[in-house]
Amino acid sequence: MKTIELDDDLYFFIASQTRHIGESASDILRRLLEQPASARVPATVEPAVQAQPVAPADAMGLQALLDSGALQQEEKSINRFMLVLSTLYRDNPESFTQATEIKGRKRVYFSQDPEALRASGSTTKPKQVPDTPFWVITNTNTSRKQNMVAQLMASMGYDEDLTARVCGAV
Repeated sequence: MKTIELDDDLYFFIASQTRHIGESASDILRRLLEQPASARVPATVEPAVQAQPVAPADAMGLQALLDSGALQQEEKSINRFMLVLSTLYRDNPESFTQATEIKGRKRVYFSQDPEALRASGSTTKPKQVPDTPFWVITNTNTSRKQNMVAQLMASMGYDEDLTARVCGAV
């Protein structure tokens, strides 16, 4: 396996094309480029969660957040990240529960139990998402936070353009 560097906009585009939790970037690119699967043994694939389309009214809180300039006023990415997560929950609490399905290779990213997050890594630094029953790991770089937001927004049914704008603001 090789490592390549991508511009942020390409990374978010690839992340927004995820059809199911755990789909690798290589699998996404193969699908988008209509390339055959490699000779490796395919991993078991979990069925894709069908995201319900977000009605325009559901995105109004997120749009208002972008328009208000509140994200730009926050100096730290962790504060912007938490503000976005809180707004996503406020816009659609039922769909936000899908956040608990977003995981890394070794870490759990979201949970309603901070101990579950602490148990998934030695330095996860869980924080409660403001005004929600959810906790999120915060010891990640900005790119990982943007990826987490992109995956959550995709699973919640937000469109790619809004997702890219929100991730770019984190």
